[in-house]
Amino acid sequence: MENIERYKRKYAFGEDYGTSEYKFGPVAEKPDVIENRGFIIDKKSIMFKLIGIDKEIIVGPEVAMYLGSREDISRYLIYPMKDGLVDVDDATAWKIIYEITKYGLLKYMPRNDSNFKGFYVTAALSAIAPKYMFKKIFDIHRKIDEEFGVVKAVTIIPQPLAVAIAQKSVTCIVVESGHGNTQITPISRYPIRRAIVSLNRGGAEANAITAEILKDCGYGDLVREEKLVRMVKESIGLVPRDLDKAIKIAKDNIKRFRAVFKVPGTTTVIDLGENSWMRFLIGEIAFNPEHEIFESYYRRGMPRPKDTVLGDETLPGTIDIAQAIIKSAEKTPLELQPYLYRKIILSGGNFAWRVPAEFKDVAVSSEEKVKYMLELKGIKDSVVELTKDPQFSVWKGCIVWSMFVPDDYEWSWDELEGWYKWR
Repeated sequence: MENIERYKRKYAFGEDYGTSEYKFGPVAEKPDVIENRGFIIDKKSIMFKLIGIDKEIIVGPEVAMYLGSREDISRYLIYPMKDGLVDVDDATAWKIIYEITKYGLLKYMPRNDSNFKGFYVTAALSAIAPKYMFKKIFDIHRKIDEEFGVVKAVTIIPQPLAVAIAQKSVTCIVVESGHGNTQITPISRYPIRRAIVSLNRGGAEANAITAEILKDCGYGDLVREEKLVRMVKESIGLVPRDLDKAIKIAKDNIKRFRAVFKVPGTTTVIDLGENSWMRFLIGEIAFNPEHEIFESYYRRGMPRPKDTVLGDETLPGTIDIAQAIIKSAEKTPLELQPYLYRKIILSGGNFAWRVPAEFKDVAVSSEEKVKYMLELKGIKDSVVELTKDPQFSVWKGCIVWSMFVPDDYEWSWDELEGWYKWR
């Protein structure tokens, strides 16, 4: 084999296991992305038998071709991770994760390359992932390698650490918010595990309020399609600097704030009309689901974010993002806290909100929102930044880690670091 460090740089591979998306690939500008989901083949279906489908699970873009009725979506289409976690005994979920991992590795496996002996894979999991998830991910990679010879070594790092690596920051607070959860992680060379605050909410809550808004506006028949709901959220959702003021201005200017979305490739048009002020609820819930306006939605059945248990303390699932950041910082030494507030890094698709120029008087970016909320709580000199590619910063950190962790640094179950190898 060529020089090992040169080999690692050439065959570094990153994997970000998000709740809704799996981001993967070798060194490149951006990763490949597929949804972290699988379609379970109904073995009793005569049609599947007639056309000769012998797979148990379909993953990747091909899933779209197997979707039938909206009832089938809820029955056979499974997203294996919930809040970034998978139960140890959830056999179906682990089979789906195996299939998406195999899909990613085989898609980029070099053909006719005699130098290739397997990728150096860095996988990123939730900062609160239990050790059994590490073992399962290692087992999956080993099984795939035993069949296809595509993995040389694998390691696992927390998603917030991957963000810090991508941002080249050793002292900071990373707030990584994806579909399933929000991880607030103080970092001083390495994540301060006892100070991690993981909130059981993320983009899923924004999806949920979007679905409720669609129901209220007469589009209830569309909300079973999670992908469609997410598209609506991303198209019309806005983050208000101050929700109450934004609602008042939008109600007084219905034409200006009118929210209209045409479903691509169809004739379906969604128009919120006089309820277009509700577009601000979609952005607000990511930052402050405790606002009183959401109580009516919780009462009528929209799930309230679950509470988080931190030792002897229980944090409400609806705690606002600024207060959660403060709670996390306060679990670190007093001397360190000012340095942490001076570099708060936001990452994840749940922070990738648009700010249309015509709405800049009331709508803000995620970093502006967090800084404003911290100021209201007395943190006046915080520095908040959004990663350049919030959806891909975890994957970028994985690539860097794969390239620069020495080959002879073996996996330690005590430190949860190093390369895990079986050959």
